[in-house]
Amino acid sequence: MRQLTQAEITQLEAQGCAAENWSQVTVADGFTAEHVRDTRFSGKCQLGVFETEFDLPGGLKVHSGIYHATLHNVEVGDNCHLYNIHNYIANYRIGRNTAIENVNAILVDGESTFGNGVRVPVMNEGGGREIPIFNELTASLAYVLTLYRHRPKMIANLERRIDAYAAEHASSVGTIGENVRILNCGSIKNVIIGDNAQLAGTSRLKNGTINSNKFAPVKLGSGVKCSDFIICSGVEIGDSTLVDKCFVGQGCIFDKHYSAGESLFFSNCQGMHGEACAIFAGPYTVTHHKSTLLIAGMFSFLNAGSGSNQSNHMYKLGPIHQGVAERGAKTTSDSYLLWPSRIGAFSLVMGRHTHHADTSELPFSYLIENHSESYLVPGANLRTVGTIRDAQKWPKRDNRKDPDLLDQINFNLLSPYTVQKMWHGREVLQELQRLSGLNTDVYGYKNCKINNTSLVHGLGLYTIGIQKFLGNSLISRIEKNADKIHSLADLRKVLTPDSEVGKGEWVDLAGLIAPRSEVTRLLDELEQDKLTLEEVRERFKQMHANYYSYEWTWAAERIALVIGHPVDQITIEEAKRVVDEWQKAVVDLDHMVYDDARKEFDLNSQTGFGVDGDATQQQADFESVRGSFESNSFVQAVLEHIRKKSALGDKIRTLLAAVK
Repeated sequence: MRQLTQAEITQLEAQGCAAENWSQVTVADGFTAEHVRDTRFSGKCQLGVFETEFDLPGGLKVHSGIYHATLHNVEVGDNCHLYNIHNYIANYRIGRNTAIENVNAILVDGESTFGNGVRVPVMNEGGGREIPIFNELTASLAYVLTLYRHRPKMIANLERRIDAYAAEHASSVGTIGENVRILNCGSIKNVIIGDNAQLAGTSRLKNGTINSNKFAPVKLGSGVKCSDFIICSGVEIGDSTLVDKCFVGQGCIFDKHYSAGESLFFSNCQGMHGEACAIFAGPYTVTHHKSTLLIAGMFSFLNAGSGSNQSNHMYKLGPIHQGVAERGAKTTSDSYLLWPSRIGAFSLVMGRHTHHADTSELPFSYLIENHSESYLVPGANLRTVGTIRDAQKWPKRDNRKDPDLLDQINFNLLSPYTVQKMWHGREVLQELQRLSGLNTDVYGYKNCKINNTSLVHGLGLYTIGIQKFLGNSLISRIEKNADKIHSLADLRKVLTPDSEVGKGEWVDLAGLIAPRSEVTRLLDELEQDKLTLEEVRERFKQMHANYYSYEWTWAAERIALVIGHPVDQITIEEAKRVVDEWQKAVVDLDHMVYDDARKEFDLNSQTGFGVDGDATQQQADFESVRGSFESNSFVQAVLEHIRKKSALGDKIRTLLAAVK
């Protein structure tokens, strides 16, 4: 940088510019004064060169430079375009090729941590679970910070490290990255804005960080107001959405007047029209309806129907109650849950439930209101087309483009986490039969009721799910090592787990499925203050990377319970039996899904089609819009899945038959 020449100062003053002290204004080599007009400088300012043009929508071109602005302690990078700053820009470094037009004010006032270290009172509005947010917060770490409050020393160590991180990022000078567009915005105070961010018509931003980058730009639209926030890469927020005291994870989309307060949102959440208050929104928590409220709960892979809501206020000691909907839960239109409640994984909630249901031990269930009572249908969601479709769509809808992914997400529908619940759920149902009798019409279970037929069907469905998972694991292990298997000894060696890690209970850390033993080991080390935040994040990555090794350890332990001895003593006949049970389970389950899909094409589904014609026209109109059942892509995929899995079963049986 160099000082301005007297000729440049004279030219700038002739172009309407002024400065408290021109010696405080320095410029880059190659600077010319032509494109700096009607600008006032105070404090230390640095200016780059202005040589390029910007293309605006509609074909208009504008030259880089500074026009109609007041700058105080500002560094302006090369080829920026600053135009019509209504008040001023103060205490900022602005990166190259950035355009800022028609904004009210952009400033840093005093020292700021830019949202890092802000406490978010997630889940419990009465306090007790405040989470310090920071740029690199992951869903798994937030899960630990939120739900492991029974380990106060570990929590204190983590919070101290996060506070240190926030202190390291504190500054009295903000940054606006390269290739940023800030157009027609209101006030921006104490905010870091990353590269390639696009702000158009944003109303107000205060105390936060926008972690945009060239791989995954952040887009903020008209009327958006954010305060005390961290926004991760690839986020899109528009249409007068309000965000207050929130962490917004990678790839999230908020739009259409959504309101989010005191909440954590992780990868690929979507919120439109409705409201969130004090929620932990794990990956893929989605709500698209005006009257939907999510409050004081933990969710992940959730689809909330229109009018869904929960109550956390009993009008006694305040809004202190909380609830959990485990991964994959759904709520139908106008459903209601009275917290505290806990909904099992991949369960569907229909109607109003005011009796504090706990269905966590019975996953894949329907929770249905019947005459003000909560009725549970165990396992029913295993056989529905919607569940399978959800499991297929989530990986396809991963909106994250950043190569540095914060959250470790396991998309598997069947995993040790869900299958252990089915295993235990089967024991629960059998115990209900034992205690109340096989012929009991209605069984009572944790503030719910279960009809006899539902219980019997649930036992069968859980058995099918378990057989499918165990067979999947066995076949994957054999197929992966097929070239090593020439004898029974080889088979037993291949089926011997790689390590002991994976045995016992598993947990879902908001998307990351891992053995509890590994999580406990991590927490013990945190309690001893041995790990940095980066090392904690790396450990979560390792758990995710080693999932299939750990999964086989768990599956081998369960197969041993089925065959009566460890897998390193398995016989060919026992292996074949597991494969046979797997193939039958897969085909039976696929046929159930197939039959469920057929309901979408029955006569009831054709109501409203061909409104002015006869039955022939009705069917023709229906097929022109929806297609025929046989040609439906999902139906075709189910049939192809049956064919492939049948062929795979035959292949593995042939391989086993050749083993001597």
